[in-house]
Amino acid sequence: MPPRRSPVSRRDRPAKPPLSRDGVVAVALRILRAEGLDKVTMRRLAAELDTGPSSLYVYLRNMAEVHGAVLDALLADLPMPSGSDDPKADLVDLLSAYTALLYEHPSLARSVLALWPSGPNYLRLIDTTLGLLVALGVPPRPAAWGVDALLQYATSTAAEQGTRDENDSDWDGLTEAIARASNPFIARHRDELFSGTPDEKLRWTFTALINGIAGTETP
Repeated sequence: MPPRRSPVSRRDRPAKPPLSRDGVVAVALRILRAEGLDKVTMRRLAAELDTGPSSLYVYLRNMAEVHGAVLDALLADLPMPSGSDDPKADLVDLLSAYTALLYEHPSLARSVLALWPSGPNYLRLIDTTLGLLVALGVPPRPAAWGVDALLQYATSTAAEQGTRDENDSDWDGLTEAIARASNPFIARHRDELFSGTPDEKLRWTFTALINGIAGTETP
């Protein structure tokens, strides 16, 4: 008969690190960067943290809140303007950097379109964007409305680009259709439809939006 094993007290096991909101977000961010947003689930987070999924809802109420917190963690590294003499260029740089950050995580960009992020780093982005518009001489109300338009365009552009990357055949079909089209203005200017680099187009669009915000009165 084999010798009876002595019971082992649970107190002899290494203590698990205490759970925290920052700890959960850090794990979610690590999974996002390594495997993508679809792998960031409450069950996966719980497994990584050696706890049960229900324990995580104390810190983050649902996956939408997880996504918002992950976005805010990413925004901690977003470079802010240093305060040059050209607030328009600073604003275009800021919005381009925000879009580029989301380009790396298009699934997160799609999720953010349906969220109302409220973390401190997102608030910093709103505040900086608003301040640069005001520095351009835009009155407070159109400047405030313009913040929403600019950030929404940046987010939707990143989400759309990710979708295009996943559906190259659809994009190829469009380019082939334009190349064969006999529509008068397409036929006359088809080369211009494909001109410019993605970065040039992005910066031009932000500049055009900013000019429109500055020159359009609110009701």
